[in-house]
Amino acid sequence: MEDFDDELREIKREIIESRGLIIKTNNLTNALSADLKSIAKRQLGYETRLRWNSATAYVVFVIVVFIALKLAWDARIDAVTAQTEQTRAQVAQLKKELQEAQQRDEERARIEARAASLYELMRQNKNVELIEALDAVDKNLLSKTELRVFSDAAEKARNELSIAAYQNGLEHVRGGRWHEAQQAFEESLRYKDSASHASAARYFLADSLRKLGRQRDAIPMLMQLSEASADKEYLDDATWLLAQCLVDIQAWNDAKNALRNFIRRFPQSPFVNESKTLLADLNLKH
Repeated sequence: MEDFDDELREIKREIIESRGLIIKTNNLTNALSADLKSIAKRQLGYETRLRWNSATAYVVFVIVVFIALKLAWDARIDAVTAQTEQTRAQVAQLKKELQEAQQRDEERARIEARAASLYELMRQNKNVELIEALDAVDKNLLSKTELRVFSDAAEKARNELSIAAYQNGLEHVRGGRWHEAQQAFEESLRYKDSASHASAARYFLADSLRKLGRQRDAIPMLMQLSEASADKEYLDDATWLLAQCLVDIQAWNDAKNALRNFIRRFPQSPFVNESKTLLADLNLKH
Protein backbone atom coordinates (compact mmCIF):
# COMPACT_ATOMS: atom_id res chain seq x y z
CA MET A 1 0.00 0.00 0.00
CA GLU A 2 2.81 2.29 0.82
CA ASP A 3 4.49 1.34 -2.44
CA PHE A 4 1.36 2.26 -4.23
CA ASP A 5 1.18 5.63 -2.57
CA ASP A 6 4.75 6.33 -3.37
CA GLU A 7 4.20 5.42 -6.96
CA LEU A 8 1.10 7.56 -7.04
CA ARG A 9 2.97 10.53 -5.66
CA GLU A 10 5.70 9.91 -8.17
CA ILE A 11 3.12 9.91 -10.92
CA LYS A 12 1.58 13.16 -9.60
CA ARG A 13 5.00 14.74 -9.43
CA GLU A 14 5.74 13.67 -12.97
CA ILE A 15 2.35 15.01 -14.07
CA ILE A 16 3.07 18.34 -12.40
CA GLU A 17 6.54 18.50 -13.95
CA SER A 18 5.07 17.56 -17.35
CA ARG A 19 2.45 20.29 -16.93
CA GLY A 20 5.15 22.83 -16.12
CA LEU A 21 7.20 21.65 -19.02
CA ILE A 22 4.15 22.01 -21.31
CA ILE A 23 3.54 25.52 -20.02
CA LYS A 24 7.20 26.43 -20.59
CA THR A 25 7.07 24.86 -24.03
CA ASN A 26 3.89 26.79 -24.80
CA ASN A 27 5.48 30.00 -23.59
CA LEU A 28 8.57 29.36 -25.67
CA THR A 29 6.37 28.56 -28.66
CA ASN A 30 4.45 31.79 -28.18
CA ALA A 31 7.71 33.72 -27.82
CA LEU A 32 9.10 32.05 -30.92
CA SER A 33 5.89 32.80 -32.78
CA ALA A 34 6.13 36.46 -31.74
CA ASP A 35 9.77 36.53 -32.80
CA LEU A 36 8.88 34.97 -36.11
CA LYS A 37 6.11 37.53 -36.61
CA SER A 38 8.51 40.33 -35.74
CA ILE A 39 11.15 38.93 -38.06
CA ALA A 40 8.58 38.49 -40.79
CA LYS A 41 7.39 42.07 -40.28
CA ARG A 42 10.92 43.39 -40.39
CA GLN A 43 11.65 41.26 -43.46
CA LEU A 44 8.54 42.67 -45.12
CA GLY A 45 9.64 46.24 -44.33
CA TYR A 46 13.13 45.46 -45.59
CA GLU A 47 11.75 44.00 -48.80
CA THR A 48 9.48 47.03 -49.19
CA ARG A 49 12.40 49.42 -48.69
CA LEU A 50 14.50 47.32 -51.02
CA ARG A 51 11.83 47.53 -53.70
CA TRP A 52 11.59 51.30 -53.29
CA ASN A 53 15.35 51.65 -53.30
CA SER A 54 15.57 49.50 -56.41
CA ALA A 55 12.87 51.55 -58.10
CA THR A 56 14.59 54.80 -57.09
CA ALA A 57 17.96 53.50 -58.24
CA TYR A 58 16.44 52.48 -61.55
CA VAL A 59 14.80 55.88 -62.01
CA VAL A 60 18.05 57.63 -61.10
CA PHE A 61 19.95 55.39 -63.49
CA VAL A 62 17.51 56.10 -66.28
CA ILE A 63 17.73 59.84 -65.59
CA VAL A 64 21.53 59.74 -65.53
CA VAL A 65 21.62 57.74 -68.74
CA PHE A 66 19.18 60.16 -70.37
CA ILE A 67 21.22 63.17 -69.26
CA ALA A 68 24.42 61.53 -70.49
CA LEU A 69 22.79 60.75 -73.82
CA LYS A 70 21.47 64.31 -74.02
CA LEU A 71 24.90 65.78 -73.31
CA ALA A 72 26.56 63.45 -75.81
CA TRP A 73 23.93 64.29 -78.42
CA ASP A 74 24.31 68.03 -77.81
CA ALA A 75 28.09 67.70 -78.05
CA ARG A 76 27.73 65.78 -81.29
CA ILE A 77 25.32 68.37 -82.65
CA ASP A 78 27.71 71.19 -81.66
CA ALA A 79 30.63 69.39 -83.30
CA VAL A 80 28.65 68.77 -86.50
CA THR A 81 27.39 72.37 -86.49
CA ALA A 82 30.90 73.74 -86.00
CA GLN A 83 32.23 71.50 -88.74
CA THR A 84 29.40 72.56 -91.03
CA GLU A 85 30.05 76.25 -90.37
CA GLN A 86 33.75 75.72 -90.95
CA THR A 87 33.02 73.90 -94.19
CA ARG A 88 30.69 76.68 -95.29
CA ALA A 89 33.34 79.29 -94.46
CA GLN A 90 35.93 77.33 -96.42
CA VAL A 91 33.55 76.97 -99.36
CA ALA A 92 32.80 80.70 -99.26
CA GLN A 93 36.50 81.52 -99.10
CA LEU A 94 37.25 79.16 -101.97
CA LYS A 95 34.45 80.74 -104.03
CA LYS A 96 35.83 84.19 -103.27
CA GLU A 97 39.35 83.13 -104.21
CA LEU A 98 38.02 81.52 -107.38
CA GLN A 99 36.15 84.68 -108.32
CA GLU A 100 39.23 86.79 -107.60
CA ALA A 101 41.37 84.43 -109.68
CA GLN A 102 38.85 84.59 -112.52
CA GLN A 103 38.77 88.37 -112.28
CA ARG A 104 42.57 88.51 -112.29
CA ASP A 105 42.67 86.22 -115.31
CA GLU A 106 40.08 88.31 -117.11
CA GLU A 107 41.86 91.51 -116.17
CA ARG A 108 45.18 90.05 -117.21
CA ALA A 109 43.67 88.99 -120.53
CA ARG A 110 42.40 92.54 -121.05
CA ILE A 111 45.79 93.94 -120.07
CA GLU A 112 47.55 91.58 -122.47
CA ALA A 113 45.20 92.67 -125.22
CA ARG A 114 45.82 96.32 -124.30
CA ALA A 115 49.58 95.65 -124.17
CA ALA A 116 49.38 94.14 -127.65
CA SER A 117 47.50 97.20 -128.88
CA LEU A 118 50.07 99.47 -127.19
CA TYR A 119 52.86 97.60 -128.91
CA GLU A 120 51.07 97.92 -132.23
CA LEU A 121 50.67 101.68 -131.71
CA MET A 122 54.34 101.91 -130.77
CA ARG A 123 55.37 99.91 -133.83
CA GLN A 124 53.29 102.14 -136.10
CA ASN A 125 54.67 105.33 -134.46
CA LYS A 126 51.17 106.52 -133.54
CA ASN A 127 52.48 108.72 -130.75
CA VAL A 128 49.27 110.50 -129.75
CA GLU A 129 47.24 107.30 -129.58
CA LEU A 130 50.07 105.56 -127.68
CA ILE A 131 50.18 108.25 -124.99
CA GLU A 132 46.39 108.30 -124.58
CA ALA A 133 46.19 104.50 -124.44
CA LEU A 134 49.00 104.24 -121.87
CA ASP A 135 47.39 106.89 -119.65
CA ALA A 136 44.15 104.87 -119.69
CA VAL A 137 45.84 101.62 -118.59
CA ASP A 138 46.07 100.59 -114.93
CA LYS A 139 49.86 100.47 -114.69
CA ASN A 140 49.74 98.25 -111.60
CA LEU A 141 48.53 95.40 -113.80
CA LEU A 142 51.45 95.68 -116.21
CA SER A 143 54.64 93.77 -115.57
CA LYS A 144 57.74 95.79 -114.75
CA THR A 145 59.24 95.05 -118.15
CA GLU A 146 56.04 96.02 -119.99
CA LEU A 147 55.68 99.18 -117.96
CA ARG A 148 59.30 100.17 -118.60
CA VAL A 149 59.09 99.49 -122.33
CA PHE A 150 55.82 101.34 -122.85
CA SER A 151 56.80 104.20 -120.51
CA ASP A 152 60.03 104.72 -122.41
CA ALA A 153 58.13 104.62 -125.68
CA ALA A 154 55.54 107.08 -124.35
CA GLU A 155 58.28 109.39 -123.06
CA LYS A 156 59.96 109.32 -126.45
CA ALA A 157 56.59 109.98 -128.11
CA ARG A 158 55.92 112.95 -125.80
CA ASN A 159 59.33 114.38 -126.56
CA GLU A 160 58.81 114.00 -130.32
CA LEU A 161 55.32 115.50 -130.19
CA SER A 162 56.56 118.35 -128.02
CA ILE A 163 59.38 119.13 -130.44
CA ALA A 164 57.03 118.93 -133.42
CA ALA A 165 54.52 121.28 -131.75
CA TYR A 166 57.33 123.69 -130.80
CA GLN A 167 58.66 123.80 -134.36
CA ASN A 168 55.12 124.26 -135.62
CA GLY A 169 54.75 127.19 -133.24
CA LEU A 170 57.92 128.79 -134.57
CA GLU A 171 56.50 128.49 -138.08
CA HIS A 172 53.36 130.32 -136.95
CA VAL A 173 55.49 133.01 -135.26
CA ARG A 174 57.40 133.61 -138.48
CA GLY A 175 54.08 133.91 -140.29
CA GLY A 176 52.60 136.21 -137.64
CA ARG A 177 49.83 133.75 -136.81
CA TRP A 178 49.86 134.45 -133.08
CA HIS A 179 46.78 132.51 -132.10
CA GLU A 180 47.99 129.36 -133.82
CA ALA A 181 51.43 129.94 -132.33
CA GLN A 182 49.96 130.18 -128.84
CA GLN A 183 48.10 126.90 -129.28
CA ALA A 184 51.18 125.16 -130.68
CA PHE A 185 53.45 126.28 -127.81
CA GLU A 186 50.83 125.28 -125.23
CA GLU A 187 50.57 121.89 -126.90
CA SER A 188 54.35 121.52 -126.81
CA LEU A 189 54.45 122.25 -123.06
CA ARG A 190 51.47 119.99 -122.45
CA TYR A 191 53.27 117.06 -123.99
CA LYS A 192 56.51 117.69 -122.09
CA ASP A 193 57.11 120.74 -119.95
CA SER A 194 60.59 119.62 -118.87
CA ALA A 195 62.11 119.24 -122.34
CA SER A 196 65.26 121.09 -123.34
CA HIS A 197 63.19 123.48 -125.48
CA ALA A 198 60.61 124.12 -122.72
CA SER A 199 62.10 127.50 -121.74
CA ALA A 200 62.05 128.65 -125.34
CA ALA A 201 58.47 127.41 -125.73
CA ARG A 202 57.40 129.38 -122.64
CA TYR A 203 59.12 132.52 -123.90
CA PHE A 204 57.52 132.35 -127.33
CA LEU A 205 54.18 131.48 -125.75
CA ALA A 206 54.42 134.60 -123.57
CA ASP A 207 55.40 136.67 -126.63
CA SER A 208 52.41 135.26 -128.54
CA LEU A 209 50.10 136.11 -125.65
CA ARG A 210 51.45 139.68 -125.65
CA LYS A 211 50.80 139.96 -129.35
CA LEU A 212 47.24 138.80 -128.68
CA GLY A 213 46.80 141.48 -125.99
CA ARG A 214 46.90 138.98 -123.12
CA GLN A 215 49.82 140.51 -121.23
CA ARG A 216 48.36 139.60 -117.84
CA ASP A 217 48.48 135.91 -118.80
CA ALA A 218 52.06 136.27 -120.01
CA ILE A 219 53.44 138.12 -116.97
CA PRO A 220 53.47 135.17 -114.45
CA MET A 221 55.22 133.00 -117.03
CA LEU A 222 57.81 135.70 -117.77
CA MET A 223 58.42 136.35 -114.08
CA GLN A 224 59.28 132.68 -113.61
CA LEU A 225 61.54 132.66 -116.68
CA SER A 226 63.32 135.86 -115.68
CA GLU A 227 64.06 134.56 -112.18
CA ALA A 228 65.08 130.96 -112.86
CA SER A 229 65.12 129.71 -116.40
CA ALA A 230 66.63 126.35 -117.23
CA ASP A 231 67.97 127.90 -120.42
CA LYS A 232 70.16 130.91 -119.51
CA GLU A 233 69.82 132.21 -123.06
CA TYR A 234 66.26 133.34 -122.36
CA LEU A 235 66.88 135.08 -119.01
CA ASP A 236 67.52 138.49 -120.54
CA ASP A 237 64.88 138.07 -123.24
CA ALA A 238 62.26 137.07 -120.67
CA THR A 239 63.16 139.99 -118.38
CA TRP A 240 62.98 142.46 -121.25
CA LEU A 241 59.65 141.06 -122.46
CA LEU A 242 58.33 141.20 -118.89
CA ALA A 243 59.16 144.90 -118.69
CA GLN A 244 57.38 145.50 -122.00
CA CYS A 245 54.26 143.65 -120.78
CA LEU A 246 54.23 145.72 -117.59
CA VAL A 247 54.47 148.89 -119.65
CA ASP A 248 51.62 147.66 -121.85
CA ILE A 249 49.29 147.25 -118.87
CA GLN A 250 50.54 150.57 -117.40
CA ALA A 251 51.99 149.02 -114.28
CA TRP A 252 54.54 151.85 -114.19
CA ASN A 253 56.31 151.12 -110.92
CA ASP A 254 56.63 147.41 -111.66
CA ALA A 255 57.83 148.24 -115.16
CA LYS A 256 60.52 150.59 -113.76
CA ASN A 257 61.71 147.92 -111.33
CA ALA A 258 61.82 145.34 -114.12
CA LEU A 259 63.85 147.69 -116.34
CA ARG A 260 66.31 148.51 -113.55
CA ASN A 261 66.66 144.78 -112.84
CA PHE A 262 67.27 144.14 -116.54
CA ILE A 263 69.96 146.85 -116.81
CA ARG A 264 71.67 145.63 -113.65
CA ARG A 265 71.67 141.94 -114.55
CA PHE A 266 72.29 142.12 -118.30
CA PRO A 267 74.53 145.10 -119.08
CA GLN A 268 75.80 143.38 -122.27
CA SER A 269 72.35 142.70 -123.70
CA PRO A 270 71.55 144.20 -127.12
CA PHE A 271 68.36 145.62 -125.53
CA VAL A 272 70.19 147.50 -122.76
CA ASN A 273 70.22 150.84 -124.53
CA GLU A 274 66.56 150.56 -125.47
CA SER A 275 65.74 149.62 -121.87
CA LYS A 276 67.64 152.66 -120.54
CA THR A 277 65.75 154.92 -122.90
CA LEU A 278 62.42 153.38 -121.92
CA LEU A 279 63.29 153.68 -118.21
CA ALA A 280 64.25 157.34 -118.60
CA ASP A 281 61.00 158.03 -120.43
CA LEU A 282 58.98 156.31 -117.69
CA ASN A 283 60.79 158.24 -114.95
CA LEU A 284 60.09 161.46 -116.82
CA LYS A 285 56.40 160.83 -117.47
CA HIS A 286 55.42 158.67 -114.47
